[in-house]
Amino acid sequence: MLKPNMNYKNLKDSYLFYNISQKIKAYLAEHPNSRIYRLGIGDVSLPLCTEVINSLHEAVNDQSVKETFHGYLPECGAPFLQEKIVKYYEERGVKISADEVFISSGASDNLGDILDLFDASSTALVIEPAYPAYVDANIMAGREIVHLNSGIENNFLPLPDDTVKADLIYICSPNNPTGAVYNKEQLKLWVDFANKNGSIIIFDAAYEAFIEDDNLPHSIFEIEGAKTCAIEICSLSKTAGFTGTRLGYTIISRELVREDMSLHDMWVRNRTTKTNGVSYIIQKGGAAVFTEEGQKQIKENIKFYKENAKILTKTFDKLGIWYCGGKNAPYVWIKCPKGMTSWEFFDYLLNEIQVVGTPGVGFGECGEGYFRFSTFGSIEDTLESAKKIEELLS
Repeated sequence: MLKPNMNYKNLKDSYLFYNISQKIKAYLAEHPNSRIYRLGIGDVSLPLCTEVINSLHEAVNDQSVKETFHGYLPECGAPFLQEKIVKYYEERGVKISADEVFISSGASDNLGDILDLFDASSTALVIEPAYPAYVDANIMAGREIVHLNSGIENNFLPLPDDTVKADLIYICSPNNPTGAVYNKEQLKLWVDFANKNGSIIIFDAAYEAFIEDDNLPHSIFEIEGAKTCAIEICSLSKTAGFTGTRLGYTIISRELVREDMSLHDMWVRNRTTKTNGVSYIIQKGGAAVFTEEGQKQIKENIKFYKENAKILTKTFDKLGIWYCGGKNAPYVWIKCPKGMTSWEFFDYLLNEIQVVGTPGVGFGECGEGYFRFSTFGSIEDTLESAKKIEELLS
């Protein structure tokens, strides 16, 4: 008889967003005329920029003409997009080659698929609070997980500890959910730690475009020594509003080798075996993001979300509530007031002022007592929510 993957039995129920939706549903059943102000969702609200839309339309038209029609593209990515990403990294002083850039249908897909490269006996270190998929993907693979908790004492940016060993190290910077960002000196400690122990860093750079401080790294490859110990996974979802369009990329250097096996070559074999690549139309749209005009337009969208962040952080400053994030990330992570737990604060906001955020405990046990606000909503909802929060907590 076929035996299923029994590791799935070890998964905890994904109750976070289900519970949120159920609580909202119950509230609206009792208060049908109420308006809910949603500051919890991590999805973008602005449409794709004009440069991307024009490129998508052009690509669709290309597919209607025999001379410009495209069928299968290279599984690892279209050269026209790979080369634009190479130039994007060159602007930050990072030198990579086009064949080290692997185009994907989004960061989430590759965060799971990349585990194919590692033996199930390897251990994974997850810095928490964390994007839940890091943990779940490794549980599905039957891998042992080491949880490294962070907290207010280190601004949710823990540093390596020689007493903690792991083969894979997950680092998300800017972080989801906390919005905290590692500086170059801190990331250098992680890179040195990984090289010393033969570990590999899985660097999630999905929110790099939100960094505005010049001294903060956008890429792990800005750190000396990273090419021999890191894989970078990035997304255009939050950078350019591709949440519904789906496009991302992964960078694996040819210098990344373990036991005489090239991780780069292994990933080429993986992609050419398991995928047929990303569509021509979507990759053309993605290439427009990296044009001069495309960069100008997406930065305007990011600026919009940053204004929402300023509205929220100004409110928390007035109230004397501790927070991190907001400036270099689209999330604001606060310490729940009045000693409330994450869910108590959620219920308090929903029932008193109809504002919805995300309980921090959903991102790991050390997130208990904290709360995440997203800045991806409308400015009208953000302004009204901030006003309501200030009045409630003053």
